[in-house]
Amino acid sequence: MLNGDENRMECRNANFTGFWNANLGKSTLRGPAPKAISARIEHNDPELRAEVIVLKMDGSEQRVIFQCWTDGRPGRQSLNGETVRGNARWEGTELILESWIQAGEREMHFRDCWSLSPDVQRLIMEHRDDDLAGQLTILDRAD
Repeated sequence: MLNGDENRMECRNANFTGFWNANLGKSTLRGPAPKAISARIEHNDPELRAEVIVLKMDGSEQRVIFQCWTDGRPGRQSLNGETVRGNARWEGTELILESWIQAGEREMHFRDCWSLSPDVQRLIMEHRDDDLAGQLTILDRAD
């Protein structure tokens, strides 16, 4: 069994840096189906920055920029430049990104679990036990 430090070193080998395109045929998304989703991720552990572009069916774009630190400390996340409550931490070989965002009167909880395929050509983003539970986005490496 690995102790915490050994496990952390193992996890730091996972690096999400790259350009990614969603494989919509293999993904399970909540809400209106997009035409395409792409992501540009810069990951230099413990810092991670992701810019996600969702191309909607009507041709309009939604751009989301998410930044966090993977050391588990709370309050080190931002979404489109605004600080959001949350944390990011390694659990085994998965990176768990957890956020709480106010949407009108309701606070939404997101628990996004990121992992890489063994050949590091596929990024799996799975929502578990949150407001998007069951959403699974499969992204293929584009770079």
